[in-house]
Amino acid sequence: MKASLRRRLIFAGVAIGALTIGGIGTAQASTSHTHPAPAKPTVVLVHGAWADGSSWDKVTARLQHDGYRVVAPPTLLTGVDTDAKNLRSYLSTISGPIVLVGHSYGGMVITNAATGNSNVKALVYVDAYIPDQGDTVKSLTGAVPGSVFAADPTTLFDFVGIPDNAQAANLYVKPSVFANAFADKSISAKDVAVLVARQRPLASNALDEASGEPAWRAIPSWSVVGKKDAIIPAAEQIAMSKRAKAHTVELNAPHLSLVTDPGAVTNQIEAAATATD
Repeated sequence: MKASLRRRLIFAGVAIGALTIGGIGTAQASTSHTHPAPAKPTVVLVHGAWADGSSWDKVTARLQHDGYRVVAPPTLLTGVDTDAKNLRSYLSTISGPIVLVGHSYGGMVITNAATGNSNVKALVYVDAYIPDQGDTVKSLTGAVPGSVFAADPTTLFDFVGIPDNAQAANLYVKPSVFANAFADKSISAKDVAVLVARQRPLASNALDEASGEPAWRAIPSWSVVGKKDAIIPAAEQIAMSKRAKAHTVELNAPHLSLVTDPGAVTNQIEAAATATD
């Protein structure tokens, strides 16, 4: 091989090697500065009294579509303290950040269950009770005029005895009361009839059990207020939201805004989730 050709080949090899080494260095430099996107929080949906997890179905589907892990564990509806302890135990099995959402009576439950849990990054209240320490379902329901449930309980509920518990009864909302309390014309009579048929009872002692130290003192909160709510009047929802310093949206919706306005409810949940990133 001629000396001039040999020199050209050696030069080309050195140049290629330099480019290769430079490319590797560049690739390593670029990847060393990338960070994986933070995992989205798990959204835990807690239903209210006289309901079950299916009340969240429309919201669940939207959240899942947007990439969130969603769970809607059942609440036993046996009393604020017991229900909160059961939820607290369930939350302890979830690793990573949590957005905890409660509807109606579920607000009582999440307020007590989240206290002391550092994984719960946000609380979201949907047409819900947002109790302070010492508040009860009964006291908050009657705090301002306008609640259907402020009437004589015997006109609202059918009472069913609880075996081995003479101090309490299971309360079922009378069919004649249910539609006016929970819904409006945006929910068909057929759908209301299904809700009435599958309602789960609330133990009567839950109405008078005092709430404990509220988690919203330490955890940021968001709320959705149904301006046509006939169970928790909008004025009371707004007052509770202000007390908790919650980021609040108001909807022209009944007590079941999660059914009538699932898109707006989902947006508020995702606003809370985004704020925790």
